[in-house]
Amino acid sequence: MLAAPTPKRFLFAHWEGGGNTPPTLAIARRLVDRGHEVRVLSDFCNQEEVKATGASFFAWKRIPPRLDKSAASDPMKDWEVRSPLALIARVRDRIFVGPALAFATDLLEELDRFPANVVVANEMLLGAMAAAEAARIPCVGLSPNVYLYPLPGVPPFGPGFQPANGPLGRLRDAVVRSLSLRVFGRGTTSFNVTRRTLGLSPLAHPFEQAARIAKHLVLTSRAFDFPTTCLPRHVVYTGPEIGDPEWAEPWSSPWPTNDDRPLVVVGFSTTFQNQQAILGRIVAALADLKVRAVITVGPAVDPQKLAGPTNVFICQSAPHSQLLPHSAVVVTHAGHGTVIRSLAAGVPLLCMPMGRDQNDNAARVVARGAGLRLSPDASVRRIRKAIVEILQSSHYRSSAQALGQRILQDAHNSSTVQLLEDLASPHSTRADVASRN
Repeated sequence: MLAAPTPKRFLFAHWEGGGNTPPTLAIARRLVDRGHEVRVLSDFCNQEEVKATGASFFAWKRIPPRLDKSAASDPMKDWEVRSPLALIARVRDRIFVGPALAFATDLLEELDRFPANVVVANEMLLGAMAAAEAARIPCVGLSPNVYLYPLPGVPPFGPGFQPANGPLGRLRDAVVRSLSLRVFGRGTTSFNVTRRTLGLSPLAHPFEQAARIAKHLVLTSRAFDFPTTCLPRHVVYTGPEIGDPEWAEPWSSPWPTNDDRPLVVVGFSTTFQNQQAILGRIVAALADLKVRAVITVGPAVDPQKLAGPTNVFICQSAPHSQLLPHSAVVVTHAGHGTVIRSLAAGVPLLCMPMGRDQNDNAARVVARGAGLRLSPDASVRRIRKAIVEILQSSHYRSSAQALGQRILQDAHNSSTVQLLEDLASPHSTRADVASRN
């Protein structure tokens, strides 16, 4: 156990993106439990979850207020966009660059109210990183998934490519990476307006901001991610957070304790991704199988709108820590949280990614032999066939178990809190200096 530290102050800059919230708040809770003072600057819809950790909460003021997690309030609405390049432009304009000055100004105002030793910024909030740079406060980037910025030898983030095999594969990666960087680069002028307003020098590309921070902590296992030929010195894999989110409700099995049919767990995004149709096809695929199935729909889908046969139990939420130890297979959109918790429990996966980081997570599952990948448009027959294949083949479970042991080890030996405390220790806040003078 870590020795009791000298209390420090940590200011988290966060935005509600679904799967990025539980691991971020898990870290906030652990810092609070160790006696630190933590404040989370985030969307209104995160207020109760933040307070449940013991941290204090303050809402962004200069971006449109997000009062709930409904589809209507989602700033991304990525399900509306079909073109990958158009989606990159939307992410740039709505998260990375477009609101950068708003995020930066709010963060600087919050630092006046809450002088912090360290700013902990979500990987996408370049404006928050720039604000910390302007305030001369150490900034830590937080990736609650695989690292999304370009790394040598790793396929570009987004399409879900397997690692390049030969010249054609390397050419594929170079072309896609160049296109992505070019689209993001169109935000350079706008981002440099933010930096100049903050009294900072301009950059050649917005992504350079992420290289100017003190540390970038990647909350996954190196055993899960694809290896890079050269990891930047400030980037550290600290291990995943595998605990249940605050909002997961207790669950009781509707089946007798002696029911020995394999348990299939179905978990899709906690945010809206237009997933009701795919959930309907999964229900139909499960209906004819000799299995029990639990489908957790999250807050994005009304469980009353999904009719299930007697072998399928549909609910809003259930703790993965209760379900996964008894599961034979997990069917999922392949969000990082669901994937990493399933693998940590040694459960193979059927991945049906719908976007975001999900294609890349699915690629890693397949590369490790721990499951299969299908299109989200797959037919009932193909979904049923894939579930049966995973259930009948010991290869997928043994691969998931082997990988899961390494993931569990990384989770139990997480270095996130220690690195944050180490970074905070040499640095004084403005309040510390004032108290000494």
